[in-house]
Amino acid sequence: MSTFLDLVQSSGLYLLTLGGAAMIAVGLVLLYLAVARRFEPLLLVPIGFGCVLSNVPGVELASGEGILHLFYLVGVETGVFPLLVFLGIGALTDFGPLLANPRTLFLGAAAQFGIFGTLFGAVLLTEAGVLDLTLREAAAVAIIGGADGPTAIYLAGHLAPDLLGAIAVSAYSYMALVPLIQPPIARLLTTQRERRIEMTQQREVSRRERVLFPIVLLLLVALFLPPATPLIGMLCFGNLLRECGVVDRLAQTTRTALIDTVTILLGLAIGSRLGAERFLTFDTLGILLLGAAAFAVGTASGVLMAKGMNLVLRRPINPLIGAAGVSAVPMAARVVSRMGQEANPGNVLLMHAMGPNVAGVIGSAAAAGVLLLFLGDA
Repeated sequence: MSTFLDLVQSSGLYLLTLGGAAMIAVGLVLLYLAVARRFEPLLLVPIGFGCVLSNVPGVELASGEGILHLFYLVGVETGVFPLLVFLGIGALTDFGPLLANPRTLFLGAAAQFGIFGTLFGAVLLTEAGVLDLTLREAAAVAIIGGADGPTAIYLAGHLAPDLLGAIAVSAYSYMALVPLIQPPIARLLTTQRERRIEMTQQREVSRRERVLFPIVLLLLVALFLPPATPLIGMLCFGNLLRECGVVDRLAQTTRTALIDTVTILLGLAIGSRLGAERFLTFDTLGILLLGAAAFAVGTASGVLMAKGMNLVLRRPINPLIGAAGVSAVPMAARVVSRMGQEANPGNVLLMHAMGPNVAGVIGSAAAAGVLLLFLGDA
């Protein structure tokens, strides 16, 4: 009889708590969104599965010597996984559209207002007693507005590791919802006439420009914003592998096998932080709401910057491409392209939108560097 009772009491069903069951349900929802709805499946599948694994009762996979906890310690706590993802992103990214039209750099910069605006809002809500966030935690939450998952994970790992799971899920969820969130905001802030603006074909960017760009960008960041150097450095190195033309094998490995392997491990490591004691809190709900606000403000800021630039430009730009200033590459650019064609079937905005889109990647990494500069040692 005692043996039977011991067996029952050691079973997962007996040890399962209400919070653990809720988090397993959250993991299953993430898997559903990834598999059935195709929302960011490359990362939501490992995050969702990691969430389920980390909440299995009686098996400490997300703590101590558990495999998920080791993934977190090795790759996230050290910042290695996000940096390797940035290396792969650099090898995948074509900076040609940005070089062909450097003005779009301002659109990517404007979209980062969502980060700093949300930081200000989070501080106000904390002062009002609505949330309970430190300044470092508020900064980590605000970076969601950049719509850049690896940057959000990197910054959260340095400033607010206890909030990493909620911040990562929020960041990637809103990236996945770009086709639903951005069009209403862009339509609200533009007229039909503005959305119909056609843009001229971009100039051809030389190989020399493509090779020099990552080197010059790295030197500028290293000289003026050192805390952003790890992120920008990996991005530039990956891009140099792509553009230099003499290390095709390395470039191919970086943008395929390496980034795919790291994405799997990173997703499982994030899932290890989705325990009930960390996730099921009022502050988590606040993070999700602030993340939505950050993303909306970033989108609106890019569109409004484009409209402002048209007041002084002789050749106007379609303000829709400002919405691509958030760094959800290339989804935001595709959304903008589709909206442009809906307004004017002759509109071809994809490559024009890629300019502010890749500028947003640089901008979000620079914003993270600024926050680390002022709060990293706080």
